[in-house]
Amino acid sequence: MASMTIRDIDEKLKAKLRIQAARHGRSMEDEARDILRTALSREPAQTGGLAEAIRAHIEPLGGVELEIAPRQAMREPIDFGK
Repeated sequence: MASMTIRDIDEKLKAKLRIQAARHGRSMEDEARDILRTALSREPAQTGGLAEAIRAHIEPLGGVELEIAPRQAMREPIDFGK
């Protein structure tokens, strides 16, 4: 088994870890191991773009068909030289 040292941990974070470990009846080291194991055993989040994330939330609600405006011929560009 490998060892790991974590330095510069905020005192509040360390206190929370100590309390959570006590609640679970474990040492802080065992609690930290369990937190890491749990966090790293999850499937990685899908990395899609913003459009895919929005579509995933909105698509189940249904869609709206919008009328497409008729196209017109292009206008002549404005001549600012006059």
